[in-house]
Amino acid sequence: MFDPVQLRTFLAVAQTLSFTRAAGRLGVRQSTVSQQVRRLEAAAGRQLFVRDTHSVRLTEDGEAMLGFARTILEANERAAHWFAGTRLRGRLRFGASEDFVLTRLPEVLEGFRREHPEVDLELTVDLSETLQKRLAAGRLDLVLVKHHPGGEPHGRLVWRDRLVWIGGERLVLDPHRPLPLIAFPPPAVTRARALEVLERSGRSWRVVCTSGSLSGLVAAARAGLGVMAHTLGMIPPGLVRLAPGPGLPDLGEVDVVLLHGAAPGSTARGAAEALAQAVLAAGDRLQG
Repeated sequence: MFDPVQLRTFLAVAQTLSFTRAAGRLGVRQSTVSQQVRRLEAAAGRQLFVRDTHSVRLTEDGEAMLGFARTILEANERAAHWFAGTRLRGRLRFGASEDFVLTRLPEVLEGFRREHPEVDLELTVDLSETLQKRLAAGRLDLVLVKHHPGGEPHGRLVWRDRLVWIGGERLVLDPHRPLPLIAFPPPAVTRARALEVLERSGRSWRVVCTSGSLSGLVAAARAGLGVMAHTLGMIPPGLVRLAPGPGLPDLGEVDVVLLHGAAPGSTARGAAEALAQAVLAAGDRLQG
């Protein structure tokens, strides 16, 4: 039998591809994470990660363990709720940015509703910065958002991704003209990062499309109007990553985090933590 604690540690490393970031998420020492992974590998009799001083990646057996770990932990969670004799109730106000909602987050929410039918789940879809402001104002209980690595607030890291330039497959950019930019309105994280790196690199630009809807931005990009900054793991269908170069400076990394707003002891706290655990367990599936 596989130890659930070791499986949760394995999932944290698999999703963040970092023993250090996994330790931060779990609130333990990095040595503890390494020890639990070694024990899980010993129990499985297989190597689950290939790691060196610069990178961590899953082996073929590690990829297989991902599915098994999720299944075991989900079954364990269902059993725990059943035999605890307590059912979560009340209202949970959850916020997420649109790019997450267009991936596999609905599957996670469907599973949560199935496991906790007496929780009244309210979903708010908006820009990450707007969701954080609503959280701080007490209008949301839990949010899944993007923010700069190492910035405030830290939150609980779900995964770390790269921001890249994307556009239509037949898009041709003229290096002698301002870069045509497709972007969310302020205060979007991706817009702020794109303008920051363009200004720093001295690349001229002009905004050719602004929309508060990801669907609107994707439509503009598919029409060949310009380029947009987007997370590598969630590139929409019909768009491709554009090769970086002098006219397309590196955008760096972005963290996907969960932030709690419900005060300890509030009726939403238990439901928020249950949903947070479901999102953390599914972190690798939410990318693409």
